[in-house]
Amino acid sequence: MGMISEYDMYLFGTGVHYDIYKKLGAHPQKSGNRYKGVEFAVWAPNAKSVHVIGTFNGWDESADEMTRLEPNGIYELFVPKAKVGDLYKYLIETKDGRKLYKADPYANYAELRPGTASRIADISAIKWTDDVWMKERRETENIYEKPMNIYEVHLGSWKRHEGYDRDTGFYTYREMAAELTKYVKEMGYTHVELMGISEYPFDGSWGYQVTGYYAPTSRYGSPEDFAYMVNYMHKHKIGVILDWVPAHFPRDAHGLAEFDGSCLYEYADTRKGEHPDWGTKIFDYSKTEVKNFLLGSALMWVEHYHVDGLRVDAVASMLYLDYGKKDGQWVANKYGGNENLEAIELFKHLNTLICGRNNGVAMIAEESTAWPRVTGNVKDNGLHFTYKWNMGWMHDFLDYMKLDPYFRKDNHNKMTFAMSYNYSEKYILVLSHDEVVHLKCSMLNKMPGLGIDKFRNLMAGYTFMMGHPGKKLLFMGGEFGQLREWSEERELDWELLEEEDHARLQAFVKELNGIYKKYPAMYQLDDQPEGFEWINADDAYRNIFSFVRHGKSGRNSLLFVINFSPMERKDYRVGVPKKKKYTLILNSDEERFGGSGAERPVTYTASASECDGREFSFAYELPPYGVAIFKF
Repeated sequence: MGMISEYDMYLFGTGVHYDIYKKLGAHPQKSGNRYKGVEFAVWAPNAKSVHVIGTFNGWDESADEMTRLEPNGIYELFVPKAKVGDLYKYLIETKDGRKLYKADPYANYAELRPGTASRIADISAIKWTDDVWMKERRETENIYEKPMNIYEVHLGSWKRHEGYDRDTGFYTYREMAAELTKYVKEMGYTHVELMGISEYPFDGSWGYQVTGYYAPTSRYGSPEDFAYMVNYMHKHKIGVILDWVPAHFPRDAHGLAEFDGSCLYEYADTRKGEHPDWGTKIFDYSKTEVKNFLLGSALMWVEHYHVDGLRVDAVASMLYLDYGKKDGQWVANKYGGNENLEAIELFKHLNTLICGRNNGVAMIAEESTAWPRVTGNVKDNGLHFTYKWNMGWMHDFLDYMKLDPYFRKDNHNKMTFAMSYNYSEKYILVLSHDEVVHLKCSMLNKMPGLGIDKFRNLMAGYTFMMGHPGKKLLFMGGEFGQLREWSEERELDWELLEEEDHARLQAFVKELNGIYKKYPAMYQLDDQPEGFEWINADDAYRNIFSFVRHGKSGRNSLLFVINFSPMERKDYRVGVPKKKKYTLILNSDEERFGGSGAERPVTYTASASECDGREFSFAYELPPYGVAIFKF
């Protein structure tokens, strides 16, 4: 008697077997405390026959033929000799007589690249001690009112062991648990977002061309090690978000492409099933079993590995049938449009399922177009994501920041435009890995000027980002002014922190992060008009922006004043909403941030003097590239 029941096959066939990863794949069987073999199951409906081969049978191609189950075309077999740790593949004989050697699509563990086999693992025995975190997550009343300041990390290049080469020296998941958690806590971030955790063959894809949707990459250790890292971060109150890639998969011979000799996981029509630019295959979202494969993967990461959010990669490429394609390379939907109706349906199913079963979990769309209601409720024909990356804000912000200050006055609207659509979606403001590769320069080297001016510009830019409505994400290295572009082949240039300017930038970002966490005005009403008001959005000639952030209670509102010019403004006055005392809580001119260190008052009392169209105002000497945050 196998593990796959008729009911399992019915649920899988209708696309709603949400625990499918507990049935398909390789599952060690126990009698008491002892293992007694492994149950294998794989979906290959168009195969002529399937054998499981591995270290347990000397890779003998005739030893272990699997039994076909109807009506789905699932093959299963119990192998008494197989055990945890063994490598295996499926040998699929196609109807036209070819032999394919495939890794297990549902494997929980993989051989370290360049090996391509799957490895038997028992993920049912993982021990968790993050009950407090998980309880708080489940009881989250309103995720949008909670702080979210994300540190985006590529584990293989954040830090490496001394004397490494490009293939070795990785920190393990367990080592990273201690090192990364310590750093993230010290810097004041609330979440880490991990690039490329699902198993992938090619380092240079950064994990965005996946072959193992149910396996944490073996580059950094075992599934238990990965779970240990998540558990450890939760115990230290750090949320964990994973990048997840349902948009496409690579053509590697051991992977999903033409899995059983036919286009099983991908659309058969190459106009729908292939990305010409990326050289990858597109999932066939019309097949219930393929949708189930993706839904099960997402659920496993969230429910089995306790992950707090999935950032869904390349959403736009899924929504548009003509994405990256020329005329003749794509086929319209049944209404003649360019929308992929099947992908839209998948998103609605995915997001309502994940968030409905897992309160407090965030589903995040990397969506680069003006598609409406990405974060809208599914009842209003929205896609039901929790958040959308604000790519428009990012491009406008970087375009402005790169400019010589002389030209910024003519581009002032690039910094104000995002507020005109801020409430159309729930946003995360991002400065991600994509912005510091492929000759785009590091964050620091995007800045105009020489020497200290670059650092002052970046401090002003980061302050604007932190004050602007929306959750936050910054890619690793940006916080201390990495000079070189990022590469997955080497660790960050941590030695830069021995230089004063880089250490001061890091200290400034740490201070900003601390203010963000401390004051609910920074995050509570990101998506509500009452959470933000411009004081002066039109001071283009002087390159100055001033605005206020409010929290729900009305206490501890924050006034931001940011000077994006190298000109000192000794006569600066700022209009304010109330005749109150304003306490300076961040001043970029302090010596510890590389400023002049000039003494200045901590408290400023507004007087009845009109400025910025306000009845009350106070004077503040604004230094070159000066940043000031006041609470009131």
